[in-house]
Amino acid sequence: MAPLFNWWQRDTHRGTPVIVKMENPNWSIAEIEGEEEDELVARDSSLPSRARKKNAKQITWVLLLKAHKAAGCLTGLASAMVSLGSVVKRRVRSGRTDADLASVPPGENPVVRNRVYGCIKAFLFLSMLLLCFEVAEYFNLWRLGVGDVHVLMDQVHEGWLWLRAQYIAPPLQFLSDACTVMFLIQTLDRVLLCLGCLWIKLKGIKPVAKALDKDPESGMDYPMVLVQIPMCNEREVYQQSIAACCNLDWPRSNFLVQVLDDSDDPTTQTLIREEVEKWQKNGARIVYRHRVIREGYKAGNLKSAMSCSYVKDYEFVAIFDADFQPMPDFLKQTVPHFKGNDEVGLVQARWSFVNKDENLLTRLQNINLCFHFEVEQQVNGILINFFGFNGTAGVWRRKALEDAGGWMERTTVEDMDIAVRAHLHGWKFVFLNDVECQCELPESYEAYRKQQHRWHSGPMQLFRLCLPDIIRSKISIWKKTNLIFLFFLLRKLILPFYSFTLFCIILPMTMFVPEAELPAWVVCYVPAFTSLLNVLPAPGSFPFIIPYLLFENTMSVTKFNAMVSGLFQLPSAHEWVVTKKSGRSSEGDLVSFALSKKDDSMGSRVGGSVPNLNDLVKEEKKTNKKKKKHNRLYSKELALAFLLLTAAARSLLSKQGIHFYFLLFQGISFLLVGLDLIGEQVS
Repeated sequence: MAPLFNWWQRDTHRGTPVIVKMENPNWSIAEIEGEEEDELVARDSSLPSRARKKNAKQITWVLLLKAHKAAGCLTGLASAMVSLGSVVKRRVRSGRTDADLASVPPGENPVVRNRVYGCIKAFLFLSMLLLCFEVAEYFNLWRLGVGDVHVLMDQVHEGWLWLRAQYIAPPLQFLSDACTVMFLIQTLDRVLLCLGCLWIKLKGIKPVAKALDKDPESGMDYPMVLVQIPMCNEREVYQQSIAACCNLDWPRSNFLVQVLDDSDDPTTQTLIREEVEKWQKNGARIVYRHRVIREGYKAGNLKSAMSCSYVKDYEFVAIFDADFQPMPDFLKQTVPHFKGNDEVGLVQARWSFVNKDENLLTRLQNINLCFHFEVEQQVNGILINFFGFNGTAGVWRRKALEDAGGWMERTTVEDMDIAVRAHLHGWKFVFLNDVECQCELPESYEAYRKQQHRWHSGPMQLFRLCLPDIIRSKISIWKKTNLIFLFFLLRKLILPFYSFTLFCIILPMTMFVPEAELPAWVVCYVPAFTSLLNVLPAPGSFPFIIPYLLFENTMSVTKFNAMVSGLFQLPSAHEWVVTKKSGRSSEGDLVSFALSKKDDSMGSRVGGSVPNLNDLVKEEKKTNKKKKKHNRLYSKELALAFLLLTAAARSLLSKQGIHFYFLLFQGISFLLVGLDLIGEQVS
């Protein structure tokens, strides 16, 4: 094989150029590119003419190799686009949408479900009609017609200009200004929360607990703790949660694990019951409960468990959802915060996520939840001793639960309900930002969408129900104001309202009604600033700041729909769908438990209860054969995508640069989400 090129180097002893023949045919591109171009040019000036020619050839090789690399990237991009096109084609051909009767959850009225979608479709049709009209007017296309057609169309156009200037623009401008004010207030709230978090970090403020200084074996100074694991048809994760809770580092006689199984699948019930029996044989204090009358969802399950006669023997209640895996020292880090603080009713730990890097959807969720825990929960916990209970990874004082009236099934956010009622009775909450509990994020858009619907419809249900109680309560005026205006109105109602209205309705309309203006700083700069604030608690997510901004606006349609359904008590507000779990953390947990079994010569608690990995794999294969997943098309998101892209096309006529780019990328974001290309992809 011929040599690639002649390599020049200067002899260090004589100062003369020396030609070195590189005959190795195995040289890689990386090795060739390793020589810096500026270094070659510097050498070139001191070499004879023949050497300079050779050196020029060498630089040419480097440039050609870089061009080859760039061409490879373009080829890969083209291949990816072709693959994406084929996926979209198959998905459209399949015809599976969120409007299918098979995908409508029980108890939801399809007619009510399609009201928002119908409004969006009407708005889309009108915007496309106006776009065609504006394009025709811009290029004077109707003057090509015969007769007096152009005169008639000129009159129609003048009438449209008068109509939008007199009757459409004023209310649209008023609504735009109102949403802008809401946006600025919410941004100010975010800034204050971030400043509060910064102050807490600079001062090193964090809750301090009294040490448990007694002998764990004697059980003295280790209060009785009831550990509850509510679950429903969660066969992918039940083993890891039961194992983690049974391995808590706490005197065995001083805690009891309740497995509260609401599963309606007989096979899942059998598997969970057998798992509990394994741990019982190994000496763990654990009981299995299955309700005959399954009412009230998770709240009803917890309420039923608290009615057991032996519950009165336990001072504290720790709650973990089925996909949560507390560390062995969880109770030792949380329970001491109750010691000497009789006013503390709840100690909440933060969440960490085992699958945060699984796909783009989980990365964006991680940004949101990191801000929620690091900033919102921590600041509210330190400054006002109140925040919304997260429903899991927390320890309650049993007296606080009873004082607040116990669990109620009146909303789909039973955790927020019990927290608000306990706060109204004067109980204080402690948030521990340095105590983490591992869990799993929804990996599919379908699961995340249903979860967000429940999380945003429930607070509005609760606000309607507890507003009179807040007004009549004996807490301070400041705490009442915080509950009503900040906790409920600003963060639960105003946020989804202005986000959807401003960026999905008003902004496209201002493209067709230019008399109503939306400043560029509202469209671009302030949203970018708030997104930057949200990303700060998760520094590794800075590359995703723009996708995060676009995705949050995309989710506004789901959150707005949920907020309206909860506020007006629509049927979908009472829907409870258990978030689907993938069980990705199970394999690692089982392996670690198996290793601990081998290493523990004294016979640890894990010993006889480690499930057989081969049996688990076989069972998982059987489950996957029975359950078929599908990616779907989401009608509202697709309709809004075409609406925003239509508005982007209209903005070209008025030459609004920032508005065009925002509408274009936001429309593409809606399109990707509507085609279900952001989360888990099912082949």
